[in-house]
Amino acid sequence: MKIASWNVNSVRQRQAHVLDWLEREKPDLLGLQEIKCEDAAFPAEAFRAAGYDCVVVGQKSYNGVAILSRLPFSVTARALPFLDGEALQARYVEIEAGGLTFGNLYLPNGNSGGSAGYEAKLAFMEALALHARALLEAGRDFVLAGDYNVCPTDEDCAPGALPPTDALVRPESRAAFRRLIWLGLTDALRALHPHGRYYTFWDYQAGAWPRDCGLRIDHALLSPRIAERLDSAQPDRDERGRAQPSDHVPLVITLDGP
Repeated sequence: MKIASWNVNSVRQRQAHVLDWLEREKPDLLGLQEIKCEDAAFPAEAFRAAGYDCVVVGQKSYNGVAILSRLPFSVTARALPFLDGEALQARYVEIEAGGLTFGNLYLPNGNSGGSAGYEAKLAFMEALALHARALLEAGRDFVLAGDYNVCPTDEDCAPGALPPTDALVRPESRAAFRRLIWLGLTDALRALHPHGRYYTFWDYQAGAWPRDCGLRIDHALLSPRIAERLDSAQPDRDERGRAQPSDHVPLVITLDGP
């Protein structure tokens, strides 16, 4: 089973890129973040023609998440449980498919809006931890994947890429990410590649891509039984070198079994 996550930074601008990638990689599930469109403007018919049904939680011009699936699925959430005041922030969608729960998330960056903006980031992470705990207590098998906007360790941030005050590397952000891991979840990429540069994002500015000045901020966290099935995890770096790319690349994991 192949599952992928990709912040496409506008699905309408990157529609051809996504269709090409689907044809080449053929994931069973693909979570998209930052689609930047309302539900009605999402190119669902183009993806259905490629063999993927869609569930979309959109928002005009900002945010927005969607899941594309080759498998039959049921929608289990269109917003993150345990979180208040996020009705206008399209940042979470969840389905059941292929014997697991797949939650696709776009976590707030936390660098805008002053202290309130950063508190919103931490509130989202708190709600995500509560939801993950509830899924674990219910005995559910799940993958929580998406743009977490957190570099968990110094190794996940190229030297000099961010100041220590940036919300993506602040101690509170990293502690909130560790809380998820301490629940018993597995960071898919680091489970197979404990060390090394495995970036998923390169800024458009300052020659970040040619200099390989990147960040690892897109993650897939796995519940225990799903972690036992983990076969591979890798960012698809080639996508960043295409013409007019997203600043993120797909993170792809494969699981043994159905």
